[in-house]
Amino acid sequence: MSPFDTDKLKNRVAELNEEMADPELWGDPEKASVKNKELKICENKLNSLKALHSAADDVEALIELTQEMDDESAVPEIEQELQKLENDAEEMHLATLLTGKYDANNAILTLHAGAGGTEAQDWTGMLYRMYRRYCEKHGYKVTELDYLDGDEAGIKSVTMKVEGINAYGYLKSEKGVHRLVRISPFDAASRRHTSFAALEVMPEIEDEGEIKIPPEDLRVETHRSTGAGGQHINKTESAIRIIHIPTGIVVQCQSERSQIQNRETAMSMLRSRLIELREREREERDLELRGDIKKIEWGSQIRSYVFHPYNLVKDHRTGAETSNIQAVMDGDLDMFIHTYLSKLEK
Repeated sequence: MSPFDTDKLKNRVAELNEEMADPELWGDPEKASVKNKELKICENKLNSLKALHSAADDVEALIELTQEMDDESAVPEIEQELQKLENDAEEMHLATLLTGKYDANNAILTLHAGAGGTEAQDWTGMLYRMYRRYCEKHGYKVTELDYLDGDEAGIKSVTMKVEGINAYGYLKSEKGVHRLVRISPFDAASRRHTSFAALEVMPEIEDEGEIKIPPEDLRVETHRSTGAGGQHINKTESAIRIIHIPTGIVVQCQSERSQIQNRETAMSMLRSRLIELREREREERDLELRGDIKKIEWGSQIRSYVFHPYNLVKDHRTGAETSNIQAVMDGDLDMFIHTYLSKLEK
């Protein structure tokens, strides 16, 4: 089905609504969840198409009115609306590239500080803020799942869930090592420092049937939850750490006060990691699920953020760059994400 075929989208929405009205469907919660997710995606595409057509009609009417009245004062407004229309159309086109099995899923992001001690931990905190701002701009909900403070400043590691349609599809392009060059605020001699942090991005896997995990393959540990600034979220041992013995994969969650809820979330994270591992082993050349997280040091970065001696953010995979570093740190990542996705199309 073409993503721009309005009639087919409407028919599919009608079919899904009819299927979901069947009480028997809800006897299988997993199947019902899949249908509901597809319905939301189709409705989202339809609403986007309607909004795009409506905006195009408005611009066309404004152009006709301007021509009839022979009034050029509206030209700047027309140019502005045409640019917005072009951007919206490009956004819709990029959404059609997200055809991977898990692209429509929520995303689980984990930031790790790399080489550089306090410098790298402060940089990790800056990236955490950047991605939160990006999510806010795009209407994604962010839930912090795990947080480990830096020794003196910033963050050693943080894991968050990003909820929204195509969250994984867009954010998967951000996985990799991010490099910072700046005058250190922690160096009394004001020397220039280079710091690194790595971002891992996984799709959230809600369907337990996707992968079976025998209980004997797990070691579960509990500990006290701590939040930013070292404050206790809960004085009881509600935080959960799960070790998958066969692979050595470790996941942990402390976002909820309930140990049961934290365990459920940690198990969802583990399923995501195991499926990611399975897909990587099966299709080593498939970069849809995981880009290579290289050793966190000089030369392995996907993007550089230079604050000194000049301002520049450059993506080393696509060549996309901008000198407006403040906008990028405030979450304006669309140019980098869109350029990367467009490159994958070619």
